[in-house]
Amino acid sequence: MENIVIEGGTPLKGRVQISGAKNSAVALIPATILAESETVIDNVPNIRDVHILIELLKEIGGQVRLQGGELTVDTSRIKAVPLTNGRVKQLRASYYLMGAMLGRFKRASIGLPGGCNLGPRPIDQHIKGFEALGARVRTEKGAIHLEAERLRGARIYLDVVSVGATINIMLAAVKAEGQTIIENAAKEPEIVDVATLLSSMGAKIKGAGTDVIRIEGVKRLYGCRHSIIPDRIETGTFMIAAAASRGQVMVDQVIPKHVEALSSKLREMGVKVIEADEHIIVDATQSTLKAVDIKTLVHPGFPTDLQQPMTTLLTQAEGTSIVTDTIYSSRFKQVDELRRMGANIKVEGRSAIINGPTPLTGAKVTATDLRAGAALVIAGIIASGLTEISGVEHIERGYEQLEAKFKGLGAHIWRQSREGQVPLYRVK
Repeated sequence: MENIVIEGGTPLKGRVQISGAKNSAVALIPATILAESETVIDNVPNIRDVHILIELLKEIGGQVRLQGGELTVDTSRIKAVPLTNGRVKQLRASYYLMGAMLGRFKRASIGLPGGCNLGPRPIDQHIKGFEALGARVRTEKGAIHLEAERLRGARIYLDVVSVGATINIMLAAVKAEGQTIIENAAKEPEIVDVATLLSSMGAKIKGAGTDVIRIEGVKRLYGCRHSIIPDRIETGTFMIAAAASRGQVMVDQVIPKHVEALSSKLREMGVKVIEADEHIIVDATQSTLKAVDIKTLVHPGFPTDLQQPMTTLLTQAEGTSIVTDTIYSSRFKQVDELRRMGANIKVEGRSAIINGPTPLTGAKVTATDLRAGAALVIAGIIASGLTEISGVEHIERGYEQLEAKFKGLGAHIWRQSREGQVPLYRVK
């Protein structure tokens, strides 16, 4: 096993290219189940969650090949094999297999999903949608079993705005008889990405990206070629890292509109943010960082996935900042680790109160989940001395070549064996 080690104190400078969106990829890959011929997806990130989904597709008979960011999937011979144990429990997004297999086979048996422990994240809205379409749902021995004689379009109102439920209902509804209307739908860019793939397959979807999505069911879907949108959370992570390190970074191959909420907050803090068609320049070389308040909201509000990295940045701002996470109740697990490094933060309910600026000092810390890991990497980059981060497997779930990208910006970062103090290699 390995840790990430960072020698901090160097401002980030240069250009970094952003990978395809992790939160799109984990939905698009299950969506290929609905096609009865070969689908090719470009710009696929080489991350742990993608590899788990590839293995799951192979388990049910899919022929899958990932090469150089191009994923080729032939699901013409797949079967409705139960997936109740093993890999399916390793990531939260495995629940998209429910909607996809229900849509194609009218039945599915999927183990309850795993992933990062961020507190209660019920899938009741998913089940509500499946039942409205005509599926019978039962839970038995840690798995959800879905079955329908036929799927019929329905009007479905989501009680809470949920990205996962919106996508899962879309997957199940595209081959249902008649019209499905999803009201109070989530509006994230990843939903539009999934709708674009499904439409290219032959689905009839209108309204993706708004709070009302209309779907006219079709009998068959066919393979196509699709390119994944840039990862807005990776984009935001590097923007925040540039600001925290007082650096100047061009974040390339991005969609600036997808990170407007973050860009606005960085400008409010005193950071220079320049947007172009496909890149963003973050320049904090002359900035005096000011405290701001953050409240996470559904899109287009401030994304919960950037709350943890943003908390690290706010330790360097003058004054008191309050970060409130309205999406996940337990998403402040990075706080104890940041305190080890000298941060002045306390958590009260759903809010973290941050007093700054405080100098951070390198320490041995643990990444408890994906975005907490990103927050600690940023902390290590700005801290004095060495920071050693364990729990690297969480970071690998969602960031492609994280060390190499930071190394390319001037960070001193490498992997190290947990058993010894001699670095195995430095990312070049």
